Amino acid sequence: AVPGWGAQGQLGEGQQGWFAARNGSGSSLDLESVVQPLALNPWDVVLCISGTIISCENAVVVVVIFYAPAFRAPMFLLIGSLATADLLAGLGLILHFAFVYFIPSEAISLLTVGLLVTSFTASVSSLLTITIDRYLSLYNALTYYSERTVTRTYIMLILTWGASICYGLLPIMGWNCLKEPSACSIVKPLMKNHLIILSVSFFMVFAVMLQLYVQICKIICRHAHQIAVQRHFLASSHYVTTRKGIATLAVILGTFASCWLPFAIYCLLGDYSYPALYTYVTLLPATYNSMINPVIYAFRNQEIQKVLWTVCCGCFSATMPFRSRSPSDV
Repeated sequence: AVPGWGAQGQLGEGQQGWFAARNGSGSSLDLESVVQPLALNPWDVVLCISGTIISCENAVVVVVIFYAPAFRAPMFLLIGSLATADLLAGLGLILHFAFVYFIPSEAISLLTVGLLVTSFTASVSSLLTITIDRYLSLYNALTYYSERTVTRTYIMLILTWGASICYGLLPIMGWNCLKEPSACSIVKPLMKNHLIILSVSFFMVFAVMLQLYVQICKIICRHAHQIAVQRHFLASSHYVTTRKGIATLAVILGTFASCWLPFAIYCLLGDYSYPALYTYVTLLPATYNSMINPVIYAFRNQEIQKVLWTVCCGCFSATMPFRSRSPSDV
């Protein structure tokens, strides 16, 4: 039985929540705690509200991208993958709240945690694939629009979701701490070793993204300088163009880092006996990343904006023509 936290962010006697904030030494599951009413935890309410907003935002993106045939280009498939992952993450937060307070069950707890691990892992991995796609669109601009790009995109999607599903299945397949509370991480019922692997994987993804964005900045500066020389632009115009491109990349990477780094660091340093408040405080910003992703990667795109406007006007056409854009513009 896996009921949620109490109103003060601490587990009551015999109760065990999704996160491993526990009072006293680890004890076995208390079946009587299933029928005990739980005080509503404000933090769980906030997470559920965040999940609702995340689900609504990303559902719009998923419907737009997968409904319109014009959005079959590799860059839109990657954005669709990101939106799908964030949509599942939002649904996972909602289901976790519902099951904790209305249908507490050990099996359901494992399923919801597995869904959240899969979706958040896929979300972070999709951000990496988008970064790789942007880099290649600039580095190999002449050969980007070829069949190889489509094949590479599908390979990245298969690897992203294959690895994410494997990570999510681990708790369900038995790698959990339900029978060994002392092995729990700050995210119950995930084991400490499992969370360490996820955190290390995140830092590796972040390091690769940082390196790629540095290279993208160099390419942007070089291209802006070449265009300025060829068209005899003023130095100020070259500076403004370069600064705008770098500022955009800084916002993208800065948002990702500020949302996920606190939780990733706490996963490595935290312990299951720490107060649940620390987990909530670091986890909540991580969920905000899934809330911000549609704004950065989808709603800023002019083609998606056109579809949304036409849908609002009631004159949507799935075959409406769009101007081909580079992933670096998305």
